[in-house]
Amino acid sequence: MGDKKILSIGLVCLDIINVVDKYPEEDTDTRCLSQRWQRGGNASNTCTVLSLLGAPCAFMGSLAPGPVAENLPDVSVEDFSKVDLSHYKWIHWEGRNADEQVKMIERVREHNSKQQEKNRITISVEIEKTREPLYQLFPLGDLVFVSKDVAQQFGFTSAAAALKGFCGRLRKGATLICAWAEKGADAMGPDGVIIHSDAFPPEKLLDTLGAGDTFIASVIYTLSNGGSLQDALTFGCQIAGKKCGVHGYDGILL
Repeated sequence: MGDKKILSIGLVCLDIINVVDKYPEEDTDTRCLSQRWQRGGNASNTCTVLSLLGAPCAFMGSLAPGPVAENLPDVSVEDFSKVDLSHYKWIHWEGRNADEQVKMIERVREHNSKQQEKNRITISVEIEKTREPLYQLFPLGDLVFVSKDVAQQFGFTSAAAALKGFCGRLRKGATLICAWAEKGADAMGPDGVIIHSDAFPPEKLLDTLGAGDTFIASVIYTLSNGGSLQDALTFGCQIAGKKCGVHGYDGILL
């Protein structure tokens, strides 16, 4: 068997992007300069960037039969039970149907308990949406990404404050990361020390859609290859900044 893969579980969807000269005012007609249809979804975008970075990866989610399909059921425990875990070194969950995802992660923990340390799967979760059921994922990941939106809902005004506030929710030995847009990103490892990376804004801001997914993919890529948390955080901010300066994902590599 070749190199073990990184599996990204969550949504794939169709993004329809309209480019306009300036942000439209409410109840006004605005001429569209261009339009493009682009594959989207957090987990799908993360997988795209991992692939561009050269990581062996796979996506798991519902694929629609056409561009306008609406029925996109989330991955279930039953679906996940068919996955051969021996093929993967890292599994990332985009927080969605948390009750089901808890059971999926339990399966991976059980698998890991029977493996030598070198063969155990690293578990990461993204808590992006401000939905109460998703917060049960905090204690389940080896690596937890929490969004600025979630942090602000809890009253935190900075990434560092969010890390200090959420760290008590984590499992022992876990790492917590919070990106804060133009302020960069902060991370707290098992030692409780907060580290920071500044943002790397492009010369011209063109497209921020998927910047967060790009950040997550770049962090996972670095850590899965043995990089330090500081290196992962900095690389994540660099590639996310690069992505903001291009349309789509072509050309994001430094």
